[in-house]
Amino acid sequence: MEINWDAFLAPYAQAVEELKVKLRGIRKQYRQGNTHVPIEFVTGRVKPADSILAKADLRHIALENLESEMQDIAGLRIMCQFVEDIQDVVKMLKKRKDFTIIDEKDYVMHKKESGYRSYHVVIEYPVQLINGEKKILAEIQIRTLAMNFWATIEHSLNYKYQDELPQEISERLERAAEAAFQLDEEMSQIREEIQEAQHLFSYSKGRKKKESGQDRLS
Repeated sequence: MEINWDAFLAPYAQAVEELKVKLRGIRKQYRQGNTHVPIEFVTGRVKPADSILAKADLRHIALENLESEMQDIAGLRIMCQFVEDIQDVVKMLKKRKDFTIIDEKDYVMHKKESGYRSYHVVIEYPVQLINGEKKILAEIQIRTLAMNFWATIEHSLNYKYQDELPQEISERLERAAEAAFQLDEEMSQIREEIQEAQHLFSYSKGRKKKESGQDRLS
């Protein structure tokens, strides 16, 4: 089966860009409401053709079934400061009417054997094309900054060793994953103090900026 990759991936790229705008808009609304912002930042990507083919071969997915069986061709990542923020974001996603959640996996409370932690939500998102609506699958990963740091390192090492990590590195990674989660747990214990400090810093920063603007006008 021959695939025109530019045409095939175009709706996924459109979905990623639209979802990034929407999720960043939510973050802005939290800020304008002067409340705690559960979303630290948002990233997104479309899986390249070679990665799609490699995964299809590994998972025995026929090319004609890519759209229905490969859930992460379009991928977004939401980073949070605190573990508690993850559930707040999940609840927020479940209230939205512009896409449908079709699957979710909680790897935060039920970590993978490797130590990996994250919350995965698979959505069906309607993309508006010139020839009509096309519903595609996209995966949203929600994790803390510490979880993301660990996952990024693990991904790089798995790429280097072609998913055959030496036992020693694998064990060290698992210990590091637990250390990262302990960091998240400690930050949760002083969450209110951190939020108050951030609020004061943000207020002070805004005040100085305002005063600086007044000086230039005088």
